[in-house]
Amino acid sequence: MKILVTGAGGFVGREIVRQLHEAGHRVRGLSRKIAATTTPPVDNSSPDETVPGNVMQSASLEGALIGCDAVMNLAGIISEAGENTFKNVHVLGTRNLLAAAKAAGIKRLIQMSAMGTRANAVARYHQTKWLAEESVRASGLDFTILRPSIIYGRHDHFVNLFAGMAKFSPFLPVMGDGCGKLQPISVEDVALCFVGALNEPRSIGHTYELGGNERMEFNEILDTILRVTHRKRLKLHVPMPVAKIQASVMEFILSKLLGKASPLTRDQLLMLQEDNVADASAAISLFGFKPETFENGIAEYLT
Repeated sequence: MKILVTGAGGFVGREIVRQLHEAGHRVRGLSRKIAATTTPPVDNSSPDETVPGNVMQSASLEGALIGCDAVMNLAGIISEAGENTFKNVHVLGTRNLLAAAKAAGIKRLIQMSAMGTRANAVARYHQTKWLAEESVRASGLDFTILRPSIIYGRHDHFVNLFAGMAKFSPFLPVMGDGCGKLQPISVEDVALCFVGALNEPRSIGHTYELGGNERMEFNEILDTILRVTHRKRLKLHVPMPVAKIQASVMEFILSKLLGKASPLTRDQLLMLQEDNVADASAAISLFGFKPETFENGIAEYLT
């Protein structure tokens, strides 16, 4: 099969592309930054070909999906900057891609969502992911929606961030009490589910939560990173009211004035105040993956 993958150059996208190639598929990537190319991929995690396009601009998608058999939509952001807002990327972008898929005669779609997405979500990130899901469900396409919790792996932006901080800082910052629970899952397992869904008819029309077998407090995650890297550091708890002020200032300076994504936002703080866990047994059973422990998983690339 030939698969169009949006977000193919990202952390999760590159692993999905790698596993698609291992399964014998060909991959077309969509990129806002480079012109069309059919140059042989640099490595197995690069698309076979790349076409220019922006999910936020419907006209740019005309022809991008012709010749493809399925679409994997990984386009998403965690922090807003300029025109890259949650509404534009998650909602408008998904609707544009759905329309383009229909125009190209494509029926199969695998949609990246996020654990915590629901109709009554408090964070705008989850609210817009929900609206995107609703558009997918109403599209008439043969869809599968996958909702991962926090994803870790060799090139992640989460574990590596705190592991890097621990090299130089005597403490690690924790927003609030750090008691919110996460359900870490490896990028390899997430990719396995995306690729496995392609040829799994039982997944059509369903939404799956993706997470490991451990439900860990944020504090526990930091403790595990420190243990694996053989470091001892204090955890500096920042009261949530103070954190919200910090986030507001950073959003104003970076997002509003400089047009750059802020590393800390008020929306992220909202998500940190609630557990990000769910029952992932349906996905584990259907796609046949066996989550390893978070500690063993991160030890593979931190040591």
